Amino acid sequence: MLSGRFAARCAAALLAALQVAPAVAPALAQEEEARSVDTIAGEWVVDLRLSLDDAPYTQPMVLVVAEDGTVTGTFYGATIEAGKRGSAQGRTCIAFRTSDGSGPYQHAACLVDGKIVGQSWSEGRGFVLPWTAQRK
Repeated sequence: MLSGRFAARCAAALLAALQVAPAVAPALAQEEEARSVDTIAGEWVVDLRLSLDDAPYTQPMVLVVAEDGTVTGTFYGATIEAGKRGSAQGRTCIAFRTSDGSGPYQHAACLVDGKIVGQSWSEGRGFVLPWTAQRK
């Protein structure tokens, strides 16, 4: 059995640790987000096939992620506009816009097991296309 004095010290130490934990959690989240910048940024090869049985059809994507979460680069030969990165629930995701003669495209994707899983919506052409990307 613990002495009363030792038990009181243990209880005080536990309470102090619990009070510090909420202050530490945001710092840990920021560190995780900073690491995610490095993992999603870079050169990717995007698989745009409608079916995995189709002949390969790929396009390049280059992601540049700033410390403030801004995403720039290129996708399908177009400049990435208004891009942002976010991390939550154990995932790092990006969203951005590109455009061509038919109008804007909205893109959203998340890093899953080392690859990017995303989709693109063409407002002008009226389709949504799921896609995946492997690091180049």
